[in-house]
Amino acid sequence: MEKERVYRRTAASSLVISLLIWVPNLVFQVASPLWMLIFIIAPIGTAFAVLAKNYWLAAANTVMFFSFFILMAGGYWIQSITDGHP
Repeated sequence: MEKERVYRRTAASSLVISLLIWVPNLVFQVASPLWMLIFIIAPIGTAFAVLAKNYWLAAANTVMFFSFFILMAGGYWIQSITDGHP
């Protein structure tokens, strides 16, 4: 019981950290290389979420792992719609 709570908190913490890592790039438009930490933090969060049997948290951490690719695809899609004009 205690282990599952620690696992759940670790997974939730990694999700929050992964979300906060994107703040400089998306909100402040500052090119920060910190986003690469998502490839380390998100799989750890996914593993702990699976150990805690919290599959929503595992799915959220998995989405954060692929967030770079999702954001790049969305950016290219928006650019193609607007013909490259902001």
